[in-house]
Amino acid sequence: MRIEPAVSLVGHVVVPGDKSISHRAVLIGALGDGETGVHGFGRSGDTQATVDALRALGAAIEDVADDELVVHGAGLRGFHAGTVDCRNAGTLMRLLTGALAGQEGEFTLTGDESLTPRPMERVAAPLRRMGAEVATTDGHAPLVVRGSGGLRGIEIEPEVASAQVKSAILLAGLNADGPTTVIEHIPTRDHTERMLEAAGVRLRRSSSSVTVEPAGALRLEEVAVPGDFSSAAPLLVAAALVPGSDLTIHDLGVNPRRTGLLDVLERMGARVSVFDRRREGGEPVASVQVQPGELVATEIGADEVPGLVDELPLVALLASHARGETRVSGAAELRVKETDRIEAVTDGLRPLGARIRSRPDGWTVTGVPTRLRGGRVDARGDHRIAMLGAVAGLSSREGVAIEGADTAAISFPGFYELLESVTRR
Repeated sequence: MRIEPAVSLVGHVVVPGDKSISHRAVLIGALGDGETGVHGFGRSGDTQATVDALRALGAAIEDVADDELVVHGAGLRGFHAGTVDCRNAGTLMRLLTGALAGQEGEFTLTGDESLTPRPMERVAAPLRRMGAEVATTDGHAPLVVRGSGGLRGIEIEPEVASAQVKSAILLAGLNADGPTTVIEHIPTRDHTERMLEAAGVRLRRSSSSVTVEPAGALRLEEVAVPGDFSSAAPLLVAAALVPGSDLTIHDLGVNPRRTGLLDVLERMGARVSVFDRRREGGEPVASVQVQPGELVATEIGADEVPGLVDELPLVALLASHARGETRVSGAAELRVKETDRIEAVTDGLRPLGARIRSRPDGWTVTGVPTRLRGGRVDARGDHRIAMLGAVAGLSSREGVAIEGADTAAISFPGFYELLESVTRR
């Protein structure tokens, strides 16, 4: 696929439902008693993997519409033992490992070639401390979980600031013999905590920890899924880069632990307006408008990374157009995503004309005074890199050809069509 330069991006749009919340809604609904209605479900390759996995484990899930499901729960300890294919979904594999730790039976979790190299010991080790039997394959998938009815409540500070690791521990804690506390000095996304509270679980939260009490049962009746901020991010960044743009995205999830990109955009000089703020289904929702401005360099450290980890490739592109030198550090986690995103971004943007240098945990980027030239970007099987290539093409002088463009459907089916609908040439 080739993306030609844009004159501007103009319009009012909505994006599909949040992938992180959609995963959790189906999983927690499947662990519950009774029915859970999921409205605004973000249908994608990743979230369909979660639906199929929970069906295989014994939950009945009705497709009411493309963005609406009804989940008939199997109960907190009611999953059927067997093998589950998580495909490309790392969120599914890690959260499901925690949910299965307190279930009776033996479960094998597999995945595709992009998932099996990703680190899983970070989840397995805390669960072993709780008394679960979790075997990895040299620290990776496939995983074998032999559930235990005697999990121990623990207090633990994970080695990596990760919402997925935190969520796995909290889900295991539902079946523990006492309180389970996760300490995190750098806050990570809290969708799991919000949804567990909505399902009747007792949680205690502070600025640096969250404690879950054992639960006899869950009841999650309705989930309203807002628009996915990470799916909106490529459009917002494109609007910030292309002169004359004026783009508004409505009904967007603006959980403060997800919207670090908005802070970076404003700091770098883009014009950002957030309005029509409200709360839906326990999550903050708003409309976000972005217009371009004269961009200047910034610095991003480890404390900011969890709030914009999915958007950091786009930040590197912004930095390529900003006056001065931008440094991104504390982002080594990008090396163990669907691909090594640090090298994928460097190898993708440098041939387009960006002055970017990889570092072990990020990049150093020196802005250039004109649009990037253009060229070719290899997505390397990674949806975030495919969408980065599209934004680079819109903001380039000559356009960008994307190899493996179809991988965007892993998280955002219809991405290119929506992008084209607001692009003026």
